[in-house]
Amino acid sequence: MTTQLLERPVVLTAPGAEPDDQHPAALKTVMPYRIGTPDMASRYPVIIGQDLVIGRAHRWHRDWWVETSVGESNIGRPEDGVPGVEKAAAHLAQEYAAGLITAVPLEQIRAEEPRPLTGPVPLLHLRMPANDRNVKSALTAFAGLANLRWRAVLTGFPGSDNHWVLACELCPWVGPKFWSHLRGRNGGLPSLHRHEGGCVGPDRVRELIPAYQK
Repeated sequence: MTTQLLERPVVLTAPGAEPDDQHPAALKTVMPYRIGTPDMASRYPVIIGQDLVIGRAHRWHRDWWVETSVGESNIGRPEDGVPGVEKAAAHLAQEYAAGLITAVPLEQIRAEEPRPLTGPVPLLHLRMPANDRNVKSALTAFAGLANLRWRAVLTGFPGSDNHWVLACELCPWVGPKFWSHLRGRNGGLPSLHRHEGGCVGPDRVRELIPAYQK
């Protein structure tokens, strides 16, 4: 994702203050910030000034979450027509302007980014409750990955509508995919175009994956 520079008015409200001409309850200021490239876990850093990160934003089951110096919180779903990452970035800018969170260097954030695992991952993502339904869905998803020559390299099954970091077993590509896209429509197979860059080409994909030969 290309880093985008945003300048939005941040509204700061004085708690308990009654608005009047001499003591307005809210003060508007402009907080320039930019949304950086997401890491492998699809977390977007929100950056101010000289590469200082005031927090990270990610989506989980349609809600948007922010991670800051004081922990993680759910800020809900964006309004219609508003990108969720922009809603999250504006929220972080307001929190920072109000002095509620602190910034850390982007270099530190990048150093803490998750790396692919060399061994097996858990069955379920840590956020997924270990109930019968989720376990059954996870087993189905992992079987589907094996059938289509994908391998989970960061977390267990995160649900159908969350990014899942996968490695293509036909080429060196690693990146986020949705299981809902990989399982195909109405029980069918997904597109032969596996990911950005085209993988090894549709003919070779068909040749290497027996499921496409049926």
